[in-house]
Amino acid sequence: MSWHDEVLDTIASEFSDVTDVAQLTRIVVRLMLAAILGFVLGFEREQQGKAAGVRTHMLVAIGSAMFVLIPQQTGIVPADMSRVIQGLVAGVGFLCAGTILKQGKDESHVQGLTTAAGLWMTAAIGMACGLGREATAVLSALLALAVLSLVPRLVSLLERTVAKSDDAQDAPRVIASTDDKPRNG
Repeated sequence: MSWHDEVLDTIASEFSDVTDVAQLTRIVVRLMLAAILGFVLGFEREQQGKAAGVRTHMLVAIGSAMFVLIPQQTGIVPADMSRVIQGLVAGVGFLCAGTILKQGKDESHVQGLTTAAGLWMTAAIGMACGLGREATAVLSALLALAVLSLVPRLVSLLERTVAKSDDAQDAPRVIASTDDKPRNG
């Protein structure tokens, strides 16, 4: 065997971790679903003008899927997978912490909490994809999308309703007397 043949054999063996079509399909489905769900969440954030948009959410989802998919392919035992997940959650938490900014001394001027929580959720969705929990991942992404896009509208509606109610309570009331002359009461 020549060195050329040996190099080619070595390269071929390096790409032999996918042994059959079923395994390749499984990998493609899990990673593509993670990418698509990351895209959907990132697109919503990008439409809101947030810094962590499509690419960030896609990379977090795909990366999270990879971190659990590869150990699963190698036959890791569940106890060891829990340590992988713990490390992933801690690492993503570190990434998310970098998106949170506190401005000034006032605690009400904190920015980036929703972005951090969204990235954390995207990582969890990616993990679900990587572990083969596709239905859970899709349902979680839909719920997260609802929280990001529908809940702000609901809160706004509730705030307007409460403000109208407060305005109505603060308005002077007119009480009619027996002589039908209005007076403030």
